[in-house]
Amino acid sequence: MHMNINVAFVGNPNCGKTTLFNAYTGAKHKVGNWAGVTVEKKEGKIKHDGHTLNIVDLPGIYSLSPYSMEEILTREYILTDEPDIVVNIVDVSNLERNLYLTLQLIELGKPVVLALNMMDIVESKGYSIDLDKLSQELQIPVVPISATKQTGLIKLLHQIIKTAKAKEEYIPIKINYGEELEDKIETLNQVLTEIGEYNDNEKRWYSLKILEKDSEVLKKIHLPVVPNENYSDVTGKTKYDFISCFVEKVMQIDQDSETFSDKADKILTNNFLGIPIFLFIMVLVFGFTFSVGNYFAGIFEELLVAFSDMVTIFFAKMQIQDWLSALVVDGIIGGVGGILVFLPNIVCLFIAISILEDSGYMARVALLMDKFMCKIGLSGKSFIPMILGFGCSVPAIMTARTLENEKDRLVTMMITPFMSCSAKMPIYVLFSSIFFPGYEVWIAFSLYVLGVIIAVLVAIIFNTSMKKTKSILIMELPQYKAPAIKSIAIFVWEKIKSYLIKAGTVIFLASIVLWFVLGYNFTGAVEMTESFGASIGKAIAPLFTPLGFGTWEAALAIIAGIMGKEIVVSSMSVIFGVADGGIGAALVASGFNPINAYAFMVFALLYTPCVATIGVIKKETNSWKWTFFSFFYQLAVAWFVGMLFYQAGNLLF
Repeated sequence: MHMNINVAFVGNPNCGKTTLFNAYTGAKHKVGNWAGVTVEKKEGKIKHDGHTLNIVDLPGIYSLSPYSMEEILTREYILTDEPDIVVNIVDVSNLERNLYLTLQLIELGKPVVLALNMMDIVESKGYSIDLDKLSQELQIPVVPISATKQTGLIKLLHQIIKTAKAKEEYIPIKINYGEELEDKIETLNQVLTEIGEYNDNEKRWYSLKILEKDSEVLKKIHLPVVPNENYSDVTGKTKYDFISCFVEKVMQIDQDSETFSDKADKILTNNFLGIPIFLFIMVLVFGFTFSVGNYFAGIFEELLVAFSDMVTIFFAKMQIQDWLSALVVDGIIGGVGGILVFLPNIVCLFIAISILEDSGYMARVALLMDKFMCKIGLSGKSFIPMILGFGCSVPAIMTARTLENEKDRLVTMMITPFMSCSAKMPIYVLFSSIFFPGYEVWIAFSLYVLGVIIAVLVAIIFNTSMKKTKSILIMELPQYKAPAIKSIAIFVWEKIKSYLIKAGTVIFLASIVLWFVLGYNFTGAVEMTESFGASIGKAIAPLFTPLGFGTWEAALAIIAGIMGKEIVVSSMSVIFGVADGGIGAALVASGFNPINAYAFMVFALLYTPCVATIGVIKKETNSWKWTFFSFFYQLAVAWFVGMLFYQAGNLLF
């Protein structure tokens, strides 16, 4: 009989959960948020043995405590009867620490299947795990897998289906919390029986949460009398004692053996060498991005010019109206094509980043920077969204939800847009290739470092005006592993798809609007210098004169860039064109030189984030005050820093 089985993937960050999800669903999945909440979940559907499995990849969490939005929502998702089966993916190299979440999941009362990931790595080191004994201790099925090598995946699917068929017979283990606490649990069970309809599993779980002073549960359940004491320390210690007791029985580890990860971390996370090594790796990333990316970008540009010429000739033969031909060739092809030529650079950047992430190195970077940030009074956890900001500020700001402290979240949201997101890369590629040939890698690298430095300095200023509690970074460090080609391909494809969708929608529409703005005023069609766009640019241009690029063209491109930083380049492609000597010659003719070109890149790095980022800041802060503050203070910071670089450059050179 065909079954529709709802499966929830739950696990600690860096446990290989998303790799497993991608192995099952490939790129055929959708990403969304809970209604009204910007916490991401991925959903995919697969068929196996005549059954349909609806898989939901939930955010990586360390516990089900009511501290972060991810923990609360994951817990509520499981409690609301949506998943039939919970698959707990565990990094077997950190088995004891991972099993704390496992026990919490079991106590929720839903059938749990334990997937022991990275078994290939553990077995290669000579470790041995008694799977049967582990299953007996937890009273749940245990399946060894390797998400990277895709071994054990079919067996896991069989076990999910088998468990789903027998879910009505599932009885979770009950941890004994001691006579005193068990008596209190029994008393609360009786109270819950009187005030609501709960099954035995639910009553025990809710009773435990009430005794732990769980704020979310206390809001949901109105008790006549609430216990005064908080027993969360007792329940936590009991769980850890329970785990420690049987882990020693089921897992044999050669304590004298030193793993490759241990040896590598002695160097890569060294207090003195760690950060210089990270900076060197980033230089290599940019070297790859520019050397390989520029080669293919050159081919793309030649194809674009050829395509543009072909369309022009075709329209002339078809006697298409001049204005329509100009709109398509100069506006659409020039604007959208001006962005697409940088696609190879973006692809190379994301390939490099995905390799660093999938290998396990980026987790070390977060831990490494935690030590540095704590020394200057910042939360180590804040660096995780900052790292994600190298890709896109929108999901990075959403990730700030994982920070428990409200002021930490606010500060992180205010500084994350200073990171060099991928949308800024076309600006760096364009200007560095024209004005700093041969030094593109170092120019891009300097801008990435500058973004981090400015973010840290601004955060220090925020911290001096806010009383903050110290936040500690707790992070599982996965074993180093060879990156999975399929995982890299899926990651890069998702980024390319997002880039192409943006090029085909936002940038497409912006290019059309910009073409009209540059070709018309109230009297009709005019020369570009007399257009609406030129008038707007000329009104604002004096503000940028101290930064060295007080031209209406640059000012208009900056304004357009608020829609998306790629549109800065798209706008310049429309304004200057890509033929007849190319955009480089046009930029030089308009007054750009190495000094003000670098100042322009600095300003583009730091100024007001794109509309999508502004929107997510409003949603996350739920405050127009902080949204407007973010808009204008970043503009002020960008102007001041850009001005400093330009004025200093003129003095020195």
